[in-house]
Amino acid sequence: MITNQRLFFFNNSLLLKKEWLVALLIILFSSYTVSAQQLNEIKGIVTSGTDNLPLVGVNVALKGAKGVTSTGFDGEFTIKASSNDVLVFSFVGFKNQEVQVGSNTYLKVTLREDVNSLNEVVVVGYGTQKKSDLTGAVSVVKMEDAKKTVTYDVAKMMQGQVAGVTVQSSGEPGGFVNIKIRGINSFSNNNPLFVIDGMIVDSPYDFATGEIESMQVLKDASSAAIYGVRGANGVVIITTKKGKLGKLDIKYKSLIGFQNVAKKWSLTDRLGYQKVTSAAEVNAGLTIAPGNDPNSASYINNVNTNWQDAAFGTGIIENHSLTFNGGAESLGYNLNVDYFKNKGYVNTPQDYTRYSTTLNLHGKKGNFKYGSKIAFTQSDKENFNEYNGGQTPISDLLGAVPTMPVRDPNRLGGYGGTDNLTQRAISMNVIGYNSLITNNSKRNRFVGDIWGEYEIIKGLKYKIDASFDILNWQNRKFVPPSDLGWYYITTNDEASLDVSTGSQTRTFLNNLLTYNVDINKHKIDALAGWVQERNDNYNHWSRGVGYLPGEISHLEYADATSAGEYENTVTNISYLSRLNYAYDDRYLLTVNFRQDKTSLFSEENNTGNFYSFSAGWKISNEKFLKLPEWVSNIKLRGGYGILGNNTIGPYAYSPTINAFAGYNFNNELAPGTTVVSAIDPNVHWEETKTTNVALELGFLDNALQFTAEYYEKKSTDLLIGVPLPFSTGAFPASVVTNAGAVKNNGLEFTASYNNNKNEFKYTISANLGTMKNKVLQIGLDGNPIYGAASKTEVGRSIGEIYAYQTVGIFKDAADIAASPTQVNAAPGDVKFKDVNGDGMISDLDRTYQGVTIPKYSYGLNFSASYKNWDLSMFWQGAGGHKVFNAMYRNLMVGQYGNHHTDMLNYWTPTNTNTNVPRPVIGDPNANSRDSNRFIEKGDYIKLQTMQIGYQIPLEGIKFIQKAKIFANGQNLLILSKYKGYDPDFNSNDGLFSRGYDAGSFPNPRTVSLGIEVEF
Repeated sequence: MITNQRLFFFNNSLLLKKEWLVALLIILFSSYTVSAQQLNEIKGIVTSGTDNLPLVGVNVALKGAKGVTSTGFDGEFTIKASSNDVLVFSFVGFKNQEVQVGSNTYLKVTLREDVNSLNEVVVVGYGTQKKSDLTGAVSVVKMEDAKKTVTYDVAKMMQGQVAGVTVQSSGEPGGFVNIKIRGINSFSNNNPLFVIDGMIVDSPYDFATGEIESMQVLKDASSAAIYGVRGANGVVIITTKKGKLGKLDIKYKSLIGFQNVAKKWSLTDRLGYQKVTSAAEVNAGLTIAPGNDPNSASYINNVNTNWQDAAFGTGIIENHSLTFNGGAESLGYNLNVDYFKNKGYVNTPQDYTRYSTTLNLHGKKGNFKYGSKIAFTQSDKENFNEYNGGQTPISDLLGAVPTMPVRDPNRLGGYGGTDNLTQRAISMNVIGYNSLITNNSKRNRFVGDIWGEYEIIKGLKYKIDASFDILNWQNRKFVPPSDLGWYYITTNDEASLDVSTGSQTRTFLNNLLTYNVDINKHKIDALAGWVQERNDNYNHWSRGVGYLPGEISHLEYADATSAGEYENTVTNISYLSRLNYAYDDRYLLTVNFRQDKTSLFSEENNTGNFYSFSAGWKISNEKFLKLPEWVSNIKLRGGYGILGNNTIGPYAYSPTINAFAGYNFNNELAPGTTVVSAIDPNVHWEETKTTNVALELGFLDNALQFTAEYYEKKSTDLLIGVPLPFSTGAFPASVVTNAGAVKNNGLEFTASYNNNKNEFKYTISANLGTMKNKVLQIGLDGNPIYGAASKTEVGRSIGEIYAYQTVGIFKDAADIAASPTQVNAAPGDVKFKDVNGDGMISDLDRTYQGVTIPKYSYGLNFSASYKNWDLSMFWQGAGGHKVFNAMYRNLMVGQYGNHHTDMLNYWTPTNTNTNVPRPVIGDPNANSRDSNRFIEKGDYIKLQTMQIGYQIPLEGIKFIQKAKIFANGQNLLILSKYKGYDPDFNSNDGLFSRGYDAGSFPNPRTVSLGIEVEF
């Protein structure tokens, strides 16, 4: 190009005169701007508005720029910024805050707690998700409330905290806790899957509850399908506390409580017992037992044992924990040491002790994150003992006669018993029996996990996670020679020692690839993974028989010994994937798929495919809607999916044979082999299809939240034992096959309100769940399943009470003659209803008397704080179901055992205005048969926990950051008309006999005092 204009050189470039002048102005303006926006070093501190303590790890960023830092050990930070810059402070659980720098060089920033739970990050299967983005039924347990339940078991903490989750427990130290999520889905196992820090575990009771950071419950297929064959019964995901950046933080918590039985049965004393039993003998045409006959020289008038007073004392529960927490970005740590002990309220040695230690490590270096976990738990439980199957120590205790002393130095062992000739009573001395027998279970559990995650490119991460779970256990039961009465004598030859030891080693290897990307209004979160699992089990048992009194209880001193062992290995491999998609924070979609392969089934049936689809619509984010300001959130979500259940033993698809079975061939014995048990080689997974739809509402900046949800679960191909003809020669005479189906459906409601704006702060939350259960298929021919006072039949609920209906007491012989035929009936006996109208009372006259699964259950939490004081209450209840009170039946049978005081009003010719039949030994009319006499409503309302605390002022004490004392009460009040200890009893699952109370351990009332100190 040719020009006539004069040229200037600038920065080795040739410029036109006009352009040069423009460039000069730009340079001068830029210099002025840089001078005006000179960067200064800004320092400051960030504290919590809740307790004014420094917050470590708060993100401090320049708004609209890349400059970012975080607060250190003392909550302090340093960042370069100009006076026009705005600093953005963000921290999990707190509201973001923006601060204009201005002329400040030092800032004091206080972050307020974010009460909007929709911003909460929730742990889901193999990842996390913002609560507001969830499309599945995921319930978050508020740990602040759950931890106020003093317990050894994670499951017990969940009782009443989540809609659709039912929990049954007992007062036995270290006893089993039953938990079911959205009903009964299987005829074999209904316990949910527990996942602790990403590791699948079968039982959570080896873990200290105090170290739990969060707990989520996955209740439908859209949330649990990622766990495939293990997800049908729901999934409980638990994360433990991790190290937080900052200086060393030491926390100590100590609690000690006292337990007692809040309610006792009304039982007859010596005189009442002798009166009823003597009448029963006379009515049977027998002579009165000498021990009960005032005219006999053997009459017992110097013993009057109240067995409940003798057995029930004051239990002690204590829990102490010490936590060390801190670290830097490269390595954070959390070390927790926990001690738990429960000395039971029964005056026997049956106690429970547990020691737990957990170390969590995590860190980050560039694009690489890493972490590990090491946990060790040792527990020791002294078990209660049952003499006969089906009889619990509590049922034996209540049935013990008052004419039997607790101690008797004249008997071997030093404990009392009954005499055949004197009392004729077969009565168990529960205190003596459980004090003489040593029945101990020890568990050592070691859990290890190591993981690493590398961000390959922005948003694309690969994670490898290897873990192992090693459980070693030992059971040891020694029954010494003793004399506890004529029926409970253990001779030297019968004295026995049973020892069993075993181990279970489970290893996992997870390979996970995740990708997160935001493209304009599109947000994508994808997961793909490969999981390997191996489970090795070993069991060895030994038995020794024959010991002298006082002889060392070792196997080598037994007169005869025997032993055996068993082992198996189960392997699983799974491929999993998930896609979360969101558009414009309005439309949400989640897709899960998992394929499981296992050695539990034959090669032809060892693969199962499980999937789910769910979607959400944030209606309140639609621009065309003009909602009032007080409406914060409207969200509609729903989903469908298929889950599995593989609760079957190893090698169940392979027949068992006897290789040493001879047979007659030409009148000679020839060696041979025969099948011992029949099997179905095509046995496969149980399958559960779930459908659910929910509406979520938020008001007043989400301070008020409400959720309503409908769900339906249909489980098919349930494993069930189908009877076989005895001609097959199989033992047992049944075959386990996929021939059952059941459906559960119901509604769930949750509501909460938070008011934290004033000095008086309070939170109210409530949940309500309904449930209806229906059996769709039983076996191949639909034959019903009978349980204890129950019947399970197609078209009805599992385990419905099935019993006779009473219509009164026979007045006289004419009344008997005018009534349907009732064999052996006499005046004063119970008259039963002829339901089928055939003129006689038989098994065909039994009828359904009510469901045993609660039709509804609920929970209500209230917590408040004012200045240094805080108060909380938790109410929980259930209703709409019936209970068969078998313990009351045992006490009303009128035999040689002890009686309920109601028996004192028994029928006589002069006492006809009563509903209590005559007592008679042998009970020829079967007055005590299963009937509505012993059926009660199971409805109850409980004040499960109440706690009051006080934050101790610490002005001038630098080495203590926090100190709090508190008093806690548990099971303080129960509103129920139930005659027994507690309608909230643990039937030890009792799938087909769920509502059968045969003498469960009463849940104790607990009052405890505690202290929390943070250094």
